[in-house]
Amino acid sequence: MKARSVVALTGAGISAESGVPTFRGGGSAVWKGMPFDQISSARMVRENLPEVWEWFDYRRGVLRDCRPNPAHFALAEWKRRFAEFTLVTQNVDDLHRAAGSDDVIELHGNIQRSRCTRCGKSFDIAGIVPHEPDRCDDCGSKVRPDVVLFGEMLPYDAFETAERMARKCDLFFVIGTSALVYPAVGLAEIAKHHGAFLVEINPEETPMSDVCDVTIRAKAGEFVPLL
Repeated sequence: MKARSVVALTGAGISAESGVPTFRGGGSAVWKGMPFDQISSARMVRENLPEVWEWFDYRRGVLRDCRPNPAHFALAEWKRRFAEFTLVTQNVDDLHRAAGSDDVIELHGNIQRSRCTRCGKSFDIAGIVPHEPDRCDDCGSKVRPDVVLFGEMLPYDAFETAERMARKCDLFFVIGTSALVYPAVGLAEIAKHHGAFLVEINPEETPMSDVCDVTIRAKAGEFVPLL
């Protein structure tokens, strides 16, 4: 098979191999007695934005010691290997960009950016812990983490682009994702419906395993560089 258009969807598993803690595991599941889905919610942004920032600055501090792994670097090379390659991620840790990938479709945003709550202006805060600025230099409104929180929709443009590429691709990879989070995992189903060959790379079985044409039980960092 000679694929011309390839899409790769990555999830928390690829970043866990770099030491990135997941929302649903370990000590990051609760923050000051609040479940992760409460502190990381749209409601908390409205009611207690400083507490939200304290939580996200903590997570950004943890990320300072995390580096891209061989899977991140291998995917960055795929842009040069295929006539058309699209990298879609559910992760917010910015490790794909750190590995050299550009034009990454970030379905859930990026923890290394903030944005104005009023005008939407974006700020690059990579390496700045605690974050700066607190207010937008254009309109003076407060800024918030530029990530999709519980109770919020995915960014329309990002998902529309990912969906369009899923419909037209020949080959679709599902890498390190639990396949539990919709609508992101629905991209693989869309690709399959339109005739793409599906490959799953994950050390554990997922709900997508039976849908995929090939399932590889391996860690992303070990197997993706071999492809």
